[in-house]
Amino acid sequence: MSLPALDDIVTHTGTTEPIDGVIRIETAPLEQTAGVFFSKMRSVYSHEDVFGQYCTVNDYVDCPPDELFEYLSDTRSLEEWTYTLRDFTPTDEPGLWQAYDRLLPDTTIYTRTFSNSQARTVDYHCAWDQGKHLWMIYIMRVLDAQTVLDKPGSVVLWTNCRHPFYDENPYPEAAPEQRSGWVGDFWDLFGAGHGLELNNLKSIAEYRHRNGLPVTPAWMR
Repeated sequence: MSLPALDDIVTHTGTTEPIDGVIRIETAPLEQTAGVFFSKMRSVYSHEDVFGQYCTVNDYVDCPPDELFEYLSDTRSLEEWTYTLRDFTPTDEPGLWQAYDRLLPDTTIYTRTFSNSQARTVDYHCAWDQGKHLWMIYIMRVLDAQTVLDKPGSVVLWTNCRHPFYDENPYPEAAPEQRSGWVGDFWDLFGAGHGLELNNLKSIAEYRHRNGLPVTPAWMR
């Protein structure tokens, strides 16, 4: 017996015809849909196609997933593997860290980390200049490579969404007077930049694991 999939929409519309945007094999056989699939495949994608609204980078890391997750779950790990975030210090608000983003002069960044050990998700909620509204969200997940690639290690998935504030600073009054740029000015470089940082993460974690060192170093414990 089939599950009552989409029955509520059929009741609402009064027809079994699909609503706009829904393509299922029951109403669009493969021979009819193949053209749609092929139209979405191209030999070259523009930078805007790949990184315009969402910036996603992925890589394999030869390091146990639980150990890599533990490392990433500590906000201070960003001190090691990011390109520009330095001098992390705790604020008076529990769990909120202040650091400096050396991408531009005198730029303060605030970070709070949310993690889930069962799903191995690590989300960094950040913002330049102020720590009340952490709107820059860096979403990461650590997968067990044994499950997805049939070999030991981890796969890291990292996505950034292009929040509207990247295009216009919502808190200009908090910015240092002498700073002329804004984090969103660098959005087109996020793909390359995050790829570089993910490679930093890979190199650091693999070195420690390969040499019998704790992936989370003693200074973070």
